Amino acid sequence: MSVIQGRVLVEGSAAGAALTSTEPLSFWGGYDQFTGEVIDRRHPLSGADAVGTVLVLPASRGSSTTAAVLLEAIRRENAPAVIITRGTDRFLTLAAIVAHEMYDRTIGIVSVDADGFEQLLGAGQLEVTPDGQITRPD
Repeated sequence: MSVIQGRVLVEGSAAGAALTSTEPLSFWGGYDQFTGEVIDRRHPLSGADAVGTVLVLPASRGSSTTAAVLLEAIRRENAPAVIITRGTDRFLTLAAIVAHEMYDRTIGIVSVDADGFEQLLGAGQLEVTPDGQITRPD
């Protein structure tokens, strides 16, 4: 078991399946807000269902449209429970904050440093607490 302390950008928690990738993801054209599936066919997570998971990515890819797609996925309850990024991702953070303000629902956004990110890759399960503590049981 390993424990990493992340930086909370938007408070949230989750325990369960993890999806991890070394590749950034564009939510615009890469994530289906209606189903929660990763639909970018060139992405390593293509075809994965991210609803309710702990999604670990280095960052998002693209522009503010990523925030718009994630915002809609949160509204439709088709988003990951927590997204962990290597460093601060402003677009994902913005979507989570706006979802809280507009829809009174949100997801956790936590950032980790490069070493912490490497420790999370390949995890099958992760637990994230509201204070940003990330536990990898395997």
